[in-house]
Amino acid sequence: MAADPYETLGVKRDATQDEIRAAYRKLAKTLHPDLNPGDRAAEERFKTVAGAYDLLSDAEKRARFDRGEIDASGAERPQQRYYRDFQDFAAGEHPYSGAGGHADFADMDDLLGGLFGRARGGRSQFRMRGADARYRLPVEFLEAVGGATKRITLPDGATLDVAIPPGTADGQVLRLRGKGLEGAGGGPAGDALIEIEVRPHRSFNRKGDDIELELPVSLHEAVLGAKLDVPTPAGPVRMSVPPGSNSGTRLRLKGKGAPKPGGGRGDQYVTLRLMLPEGRDETLEALLRNWPAGERHNPRQGMEEQG
Repeated sequence: MAADPYETLGVKRDATQDEIRAAYRKLAKTLHPDLNPGDRAAEERFKTVAGAYDLLSDAEKRARFDRGEIDASGAERPQQRYYRDFQDFAAGEHPYSGAGGHADFADMDDLLGGLFGRARGGRSQFRMRGADARYRLPVEFLEAVGGATKRITLPDGATLDVAIPPGTADGQVLRLRGKGLEGAGGGPAGDALIEIEVRPHRSFNRKGDDIELELPVSLHEAVLGAKLDVPTPAGPVRMSVPPGSNSGTRLRLKGKGAPKPGGGRGDQYVTLRLMLPEGRDETLEALLRNWPAGERHNPRQGMEEQG
């Protein structure tokens, strides 16, 4: 008998969908087979957790479970029916009486067959679609932007190749038709729902379809301008730094962001960060001491006026 899904996820029966999702993610992060290779107990536990989340994350399934119409595995519960519901009796006869008396129970096999959708000598008429299986798949930042194929390990030890479309975002759910749990009575299999977790990148940051990058530049490059090779997810691109650029200057590389679902790409925005040389430079210090304009320049003037 399947465990109560609320107890499996450790949530109350009136938990919100956000609370259910958070509980599932917390358990999945520790029980996923990719994190516990060879640990059959963890695999079985993960399978149970995934099944519980599949049921409770579906509003209709959850409501039917709460009403007792389906069990924790999602299977239909036989509705309680009484012998009198099947008894053909003449007007005025007691519902439990008849010409055959207790011999009527000889037809109990037919009654049970009716309960489970079977005719005498026939095959089962009960068909049910299999439950959806939910998985969480970590991918690298550049794999999500450029597209990739990743392999996940299912709870039963089988593997499944997942195509990551270019431009996939963090939290996006990919649906693989027919790759979920098997159906009952010859019913179709459910789907596999793959939630993508994009790992952070050390340099790039994504905002919508745009890519953000902070680029260190030297004082020489900022003052005199320069042409620099700038990293993008698709490879380095030559970019011009205008003379007299300040730290914080934001430059745009058009069409160098993430692919958009309807075609085209976002942009990449490059923010300059001025970096002085390591240690003291006496020549630079002497130059600045003899630079009157630099001494007169007050970059905090606007702040002082506001204060």
